[in-house]
Amino acid sequence: MAENTLESISKALEIGVDLIEIDVHKCASGELWILHDFTLDRTTNGSGEIAKRSAEEIASLKVEGRYKIPLLTEVLDLIEGRCDINIELKGLNTAGPVCRLIAKKIKAGKWTYSNFIISSFQKNELFKVRQYDEQVPIGILSKASVPEAIELAKKLHASAIHPSLGIITRDNVKRCHEENLKVNVWTVNEYNDIQRMLEFGVDGIISDFPDRLNQPFLKLNP
Repeated sequence: MAENTLESISKALEIGVDLIEIDVHKCASGELWILHDFTLDRTTNGSGEIAKRSAEEIASLKVEGRYKIPLLTEVLDLIEGRCDINIELKGLNTAGPVCRLIAKKIKAGKWTYSNFIISSFQKNELFKVRQYDEQVPIGILSKASVPEAIELAKKLHASAIHPSLGIITRDNVKRCHEENLKVNVWTVNEYNDIQRMLEFGVDGIISDFPDRLNQPFLKLNP
């Protein structure tokens, strides 16, 4: 099932996930769309940068010839009250509109801050998030250095580190916990890696195959 679509999110909800991770971009006309890549070419029948296309253009496209590209508002409406959400600010200039939408949802009373976590490789976007809202949880994405991620987390008053599988160790999980930071590791798909992360005591596992995390042969670290 295609990534970042309402159909794949519905399937994840059926499985019973605790949290769904999505990638957000702002298009030329200002709307917030869910798509992994900066460009439309790989997964849709369109081409070019999503940031340079209008909402009307994006709405006419199909992912893998079948699925619509969803708006962030549609995703939030779909999962409301059913699980938490990790919003990765993939595109530029997404911090402001995402924070305003989060504030609107919380004010309406059906979401709380604890239901959200915002992450990004775009450091400037994360600093903008903290300027817009002092309470929204932030996760520091890293594929290079956990110690550097911890230092950035301190500056941003973040609540979690999101390291890639390739840089995570038992020791740096321990260090994160000593700094009161949760550890949500990505992308963990193979059973042996899932088991290793459980043994390391990570707080969250981000996977393309969430159903694999519920296998009875997987054991938590005693």
